[in-house]
Amino acid sequence: MTEAGPAQNGGTGEGQESPLPSVRRREVIRQAWSVGGATGTYGVSFGALAVAAGLDVWQAQALSFVMFTGASQFALVGILAAGGLAAAPAAVATASMLGVRNGLYGLQTSLMLGATGLRRLAAAHLTIDESTAVGIAQPEPPAQRLGFWQTGIAVFVLWNASTLLGSLLGNAFGDPRQLGLDAAAAGAFVALLWPRLRSRDATATAVLAAFVALVSAPLVPAGIPVLLAAVAAVVVGLRHPGRHEGPLEGGDGILTGSDPTP
Repeated sequence: MTEAGPAQNGGTGEGQESPLPSVRRREVIRQAWSVGGATGTYGVSFGALAVAAGLDVWQAQALSFVMFTGASQFALVGILAAGGLAAAPAAVATASMLGVRNGLYGLQTSLMLGATGLRRLAAAHLTIDESTAVGIAQPEPPAQRLGFWQTGIAVFVLWNASTLLGSLLGNAFGDPRQLGLDAAAAGAFVALLWPRLRSRDATATAVLAAFVALVSAPLVPAGIPVLLAAVAAVVVGLRHPGRHEGPLEGGDGILTGSDPTP
C-alpha cells in the first residue's frame, strides 16, 4: 500500500522514518500492555459464561482464538444460554452485527500500518477496539504501529489464556466485574482519549458520541450504542472535513498525556 507513508520497507511504511527513542518506545509498550492486561484478564468471565451456556472448553477456546472480539463473543454465549441451539441463528446474527465495527476500524488501521501479505492478515485479526485505540492515540507513525501491534498481541495472548482458565475453573475466581476489571478497561480508553480533546470540535464530537451511546443503551442490544456513537462522530467529521486536530506536543516538546497509564 503506497498511501501508508512517505517511505516503505517491506510494506510496513517504516523505511526512512527515524526510530522511536527508547524512552518513548517503552512508554508505548507500557500503554499497550496495561490496556491488554485490563482487557485480556476479563476473558476469565467469558470462559466461565461459555461453559455455563453449554459449550465445552475447546469450543470456548476456539471462539476466543478465531472470533476474537469480546462483545460478539459475550453476545453469542448470552443468547445461546437463554435460548439454546434454537437461538443459534439469532446469536450468530447478533455477534456478526457487533463485529461490523472492527471492519470500520480497518479503514483507519490499514492506512496506519501499511501491512501486506501475512502481516496484513495478522493485522486484520488483531484489529479490535483496544489495538485501534492505542494505535491512533500515538502522534508518531512508528509509535502508532508499535502501539497497535503490542496491544493486539497483548490482548490476544491474555484473552485466550484467561478464557482457558475461566472455562476450566468456572467461577472459582469470582466475577471479574467485582474486581473492577471492566471499569479498568473503560478507564484506559478514557485516558487514551483525553489528551486528544484539544479543540472545541473534538470535545463536541466526544460529547455527542457519549450522549448518543447513553441514550441508546437502554433501548438497543449491547454493542449497538458503540456503532451509533461512531456514526454520530462520522457525521460530524463529514460536516467539517477541513478541520484537523492540533499537535499533541506541548511547548516544551513533551507529548502531553502521551502516557496515561501508571
